[in-house]
Amino acid sequence: MPTRRLFFALWPDEGIRAGIVARRDLLRRVSRRRVPDHNLHLTLLFLGNQPADRVGAIAAVANDVAVASCTLRLDRIGWFPRARVAWLGGDAPAALNELVDDLKSAMTALDLTFDDRPFRPHVTLFRQVRQRPPRPDFEPLDWPVSGFSLVESISGRPYQVLRTWCVGSVGER
Repeated sequence: MPTRRLFFALWPDEGIRAGIVARRDLLRRVSRRRVPDHNLHLTLLFLGNQPADRVGAIAAVANDVAVASCTLRLDRIGWFPRARVAWLGGDAPAALNELVDDLKSAMTALDLTFDDRPFRPHVTLFRQVRQRPPRPDFEPLDWPVSGFSLVESISGRPYQVLRTWCVGSVGER
C-alpha cells in the first residue's frame, strides 16, 4: 500500500520566512546542510508515513480543529545534539499548545500512529550540526499564527503544502 510522509506545521509567509533566514544567516555555516529557504517551517505534529488513502480523512478531521489567534516569539537559537540540528525557537503560547493537543486528539480518533513527542516549537535551520552553535544576539521574531497546514515531505523535493486552515475558519483555504 502506498504511503505519504505527512506533518502539520506552521507555514511562514514571505515576511516571516525572511526573518527566519536573516536569523539563520547569523550562524554563518555551522554545517553544510542548511535547510533550504522554501522548506523552512515549524512542525506542530509529525505524522510520518501514513496510508495514501487516509489523507482525505486526515484533512477532514482537521477541519474540526479550532485555530486561535496568537503570536509565537522566536527568541533563541538552540541545538538538539542527538538529532544534530540547530534551530530557532521559543516558548509556545497556550493557544499553540492547545492546537497541537487538538491535532493529536483528532489523529488519535483516526487510530493513526504518529510521533507523540512533547511539543517544542522550533524551526530547523541546519542539519548535521556536530557542536553547539554560537548564540548570537538578535531581535526576537514575532510570528502571528494565522493558521496551520498539512504538509507532505517527498524525498529530494520541496515540501508540498496540501491544505491550510485559518484562524476563525471552518474548512480549508
